[in-house]
Amino acid sequence: MNHKLIIHGGFFSESRTNSEIKLAKQQALSDIVKESYDYLNSHSALETSVFAVSLLEDCELFNAGIGSQIQSDGKIRLSAGLMDGSSGKFSGVINIADVRNPILIAEKLMSVDDRVLSGSGALDFARSNGFGYFSTETQQRREEYERKLNASLGLGTVGCVALDSKGNIAAATSTGGKGFEIPGRVSDSATAAGNFANPFAGISCTGVGEDIVSAGLAVKIVTRVSDGMSLEAASQKSFQELKLSDGFAGIIGISANGELYHCDSHPYMVWAAYDGGLSVFS
Repeated sequence: MNHKLIIHGGFFSESRTNSEIKLAKQQALSDIVKESYDYLNSHSALETSVFAVSLLEDCELFNAGIGSQIQSDGKIRLSAGLMDGSSGKFSGVINIADVRNPILIAEKLMSVDDRVLSGSGALDFARSNGFGYFSTETQQRREEYERKLNASLGLGTVGCVALDSKGNIAAATSTGGKGFEIPGRVSDSATAAGNFANPFAGISCTGVGEDIVSAGLAVKIVTRVSDGMSLEAASQKSFQELKLSDGFAGIIGISANGELYHCDSHPYMVWAAYDGGLSVFS
């Protein structure tokens, strides 16, 4: 089976008016999807989804890892989720602070019994497993926070869904939050609503976490694919239902038969796919 890969960089309203930023994000997605596809040549879908999302976390153009949004108390807290479609295991961290790559901690949690940790428990686990202190704050995010910008600028998350040559599917998602949220708010990224995979399909979501959780979006789409719908049909039906509540979301996905798909409820989601040929859209 030919392996395939799709990634996203969330929604970015500033891309509508700043062509330089938009082009920079498109180029970053292009570079990362190509590098991750090469990695997929010799690694599993699970390993590659973590690798791709860690690269996205390390790029300050995106709202995950470095460059994450600042919450209302002036602190940055990160969330990330990981799911292995072949084993059915999900792991994640919620509202973890002072680490560089939350997706790598989610990966480490795959091998323990308590696979989703939050707050101080997540941080204690990270430190005990060799993940040192790292501030993800950038000057731009601090200036945005100090100016109390509209939180809608931060509707960004990053994610990856990978299909490897053995037919295994994995999904990984990471977010720096929506910006100025109440400390303790839980996003969709480290839940099955925002990040889900099984042997039939994988989905990574971005958008308003509350809307995605209310819709159970990722698991709903994957369940419909499991029941025999195409990825496109399952996504379209789920987004029709999301529209009834005016939900704000976007998804990327891959099915077991190699179908790649993306859709969103609002424009300006940025994403890229690679299956030997590059597609970059936003």
